[in-house]
Amino acid sequence: MERLKKSGIVGELSAEFLGTMILILIGCGVVAQVVAGGALTDPPGGLGNHDSIAWAWGLGVTLGVYVAARLSGAHLNPAVTLSLAAFKDFPWKKVAPYSLAQVAGAFVAALLVRWNYTEALAKADPGHTIKTQFVFSTLPANGNPALPVHEWGAFRDQVIGTAILVLLIFAVTDLLNTPPGVNLSPFIVGLIVVAIGMAFGTNAGYAINPARDFGPRLASFLTGYGGAWRDQYGNFYFWVPIVGPFVGGLVGAFVYKAFIGRFLPSAEEEPEGTIPVLPEK
Repeated sequence: MERLKKSGIVGELSAEFLGTMILILIGCGVVAQVVAGGALTDPPGGLGNHDSIAWAWGLGVTLGVYVAARLSGAHLNPAVTLSLAAFKDFPWKKVAPYSLAQVAGAFVAALLVRWNYTEALAKADPGHTIKTQFVFSTLPANGNPALPVHEWGAFRDQVIGTAILVLLIFAVTDLLNTPPGVNLSPFIVGLIVVAIGMAFGTNAGYAINPARDFGPRLASFLTGYGGAWRDQYGNFYFWVPIVGPFVGGLVGAFVYKAFIGRFLPSAEEEPEGTIPVLPEK
């Protein structure tokens, strides 16, 4: 406990950096394998599909949370950090540092994925175009022009998806509700991401995390993807998976508080033994 106290904000930011890095290493890594590596198999598509991507992203979240939870609470997502500050008394002064650490972790992880998959990306897409851009960052309709989703449709999708994410995170981490055991919480949060990916992955690639999108987008831009800030229609798109999740996170937190949180009994009101015991401070 003394070491934990002494680590302070430095330890918290270190945890957010490394936890987010693990998330992106696995998340962007699986997309690189499916998209770039899969394009080179005979027949194409032999290294995974949408379901393997959804499961790997969920596992990335689970493992990232296990890495960071003890020191920082493992937000791994600026939209989660903002929502916790607005509705859960997380210190406002830590919102910007946490968010920067998360973006930095995502950026470094994406650089590692870009480096590791250099040969596959160059062979599958020599021009480093929109064809493999979504290995690193999201696009409306996952870059498919046959599905007419543009910026505002994708923005709507990001608001809804992140609202679901934050609402469910609040639900499974609320000690006054019926949360899973502390060691199972990361696994359940990972399953939430899998579910969102399988149900809300079509319109905008379920970024639901500004750091997850901006950090890798910047990394890809600096390593040859000149069109990284635009979508398949040539429109500036990078703001959508940043602003949409911030709005959606606040909406999801508000909905949980309005429909569930305000009706839950306090620790003092509940008969002994019917809710998890709150830790002493």
